[in-house]
Amino acid sequence: MSLDPAALDWSKGGGLLPAVVQHARSGAVLMQGWMNEAALRATLESGKVTFYSRSRQRLWTKGETSRHFLLLREAMTDCDADSLLLRAEPQGPTCHLGRDSCFGDEAVRVPGFLGELDALVAQRERERPAGSYTTKLFDSGVRRIAQKVGEEGVETALAAVAQDDAALIGEAADLLFHLTVLLRARGLSLHDAVAELERRHR
Repeated sequence: MSLDPAALDWSKGGGLLPAVVQHARSGAVLMQGWMNEAALRATLESGKVTFYSRSRQRLWTKGETSRHFLLLREAMTDCDADSLLLRAEPQGPTCHLGRDSCFGDEAVRVPGFLGELDALVAQRERERPAGSYTTKLFDSGVRRIAQKVGEEGVETALAAVAQDDAALIGEAADLLFHLTVLLRARGLSLHDAVAELERRHR
């Protein structure tokens, strides 16, 4: 890592800097801790994110008990050199409550518009606004939603071999939407599917 611990402004925070940990691939915010210079050096040397515990007044490596280490991929500082951003690959849930992020599920949403869609579908599932197609799908039950996913999957495959690009894109969009609804109807989300893809990639 090219980050030089000696070049940081350790005096401003009494020898400690806030360190935000971000998922190296998804960009999700996983946790925030504190580092002194020794903790940062240990992180850079070992490749495992290590913090300074203010309550225990010692260094602690995230995962030293659970084995859910955060493997460092990149470390950087902000423009004032008084805070840290660490990009890491988690080896299990980051939060001691068993969640992927200490900030809850909202912090690990699928990024970009698919994340917005996932959040909107979750809102529709909770509120069930009248006149909404999504509400109608949820009210129809898992079996009917699954049937719609099957229909959209077939239509997507047929468009791929027999129609133009615009038709394929349209069918693929329909498939993604209905799949998002189906996952939510089962109490799951697009993030869960993305997390499984990440697990397979590792």
